[in-house]
Amino acid sequence: MTDIASHPPLPYAGIRVVEFTHMVMGPTCGMVLADLGAEVIKVEPLAGDNSRRLLGSGSGFFPMFNRNKKSVVLDLHTPAGLEAALRLVATADVLSENFKPGTMAKLGLDFASLSLLNPRLIYVSHKGFLPGPYDHRTALDEVVQMMGGLAYMTGRPGDPLRAGTSVNDIMGGMFGAIGAMAALAQREHTGRGQEVQSALFENNVFLMAQHMMQFAVTGQPAAPMPARISAWAIYDVFTVAGGEQIFLAVVSDTQWRLFCTAFGLSEWAADERLRSNNDRVRARDWLMPQLRKRLATQSAAELAAVFEHHGLPFAPITRPHDLMDDPHLNATGGLAPLRLPDGRLTKAPLLPLTMDGQRPPLRLDPPRLGEHTAEVLRDLGYSEAELKALGA
Repeated sequence: MTDIASHPPLPYAGIRVVEFTHMVMGPTCGMVLADLGAEVIKVEPLAGDNSRRLLGSGSGFFPMFNRNKKSVVLDLHTPAGLEAALRLVATADVLSENFKPGTMAKLGLDFASLSLLNPRLIYVSHKGFLPGPYDHRTALDEVVQMMGGLAYMTGRPGDPLRAGTSVNDIMGGMFGAIGAMAALAQREHTGRGQEVQSALFENNVFLMAQHMMQFAVTGQPAAPMPARISAWAIYDVFTVAGGEQIFLAVVSDTQWRLFCTAFGLSEWAADERLRSNNDRVRARDWLMPQLRKRLATQSAAELAAVFEHHGLPFAPITRPHDLMDDPHLNATGGLAPLRLPDGRLTKAPLLPLTMDGQRPPLRLDPPRLGEHTAEVLRDLGYSEAELKALGA
């Protein structure tokens, strides 16, 4: 973990966030606020957040989205557990939750009830849909990707495809955090908290806004990305020597001249049919097959070296686990040492920003279940006998 003593004070130091969250969306909101310095206390049931036990594609959820947090275990279905939760919320600046509509109200932990207890409380709800005709539906990232246009845009025509990560869950949590930040700023003027809502479907619609506006501007529906009419002639994945793949792009007339010079394509540089970017887009049907043939004998590394030397856009086709050894991420401190709840050491990506030239640090490893229960409740005034009665 980062040496906190050498790090300047973080912007949300002194802000207490209590979260009743699970899976990805709600925990992402808390992670962002925690990474920026807030004390985030994760209230878990006796069995813990279900994401602690997920396999396969869900096995990374808990360690990624619950660093820099404290874990408190409370049985909210008992009077003593609920009382402890209420005492904790009374000290909070922000509450974050992402349970089904009505779940928190049944426990008396809804905004209307808690704002009477703590008028300065900012209450962030992460849902499938903002209030309206769809809000009774059960939402998943896949559900809103399908109904919100993202799967259509990602897949080939007739083959809608889910994006390869939890884009709406993660971004929905980020927008929840942005809403909390805005509400904290407004509280400085009003002295009162408020309810903030973030939702998967509306998040996905925001992601699709550029394609919605494309239709508004052109009158033409956006085609799925694999079948799109590209804005640039060379902007694609190429299969080259040894079956390797690399993404190459030439997105301006200046870059086209550099590209032709780099690869000895003087005849194309002089070809009137390829003079402007739009000319090259119109020539893609014959240009791209010839270009693929010319580049197919070179290795991905050779092409990358030429593109990098001339300042042209390129990218290797990288698998997620390869990023653990990425030289840039490791050189810039973008991957922080992290200890998993089972004790193993690994690395985790930090927030993708710097403040005063530094990345917001990893201060706490993902917590063991209930690791901080006694500490937090003791600070609330619980006696040792009361802690024992609660099983802390």
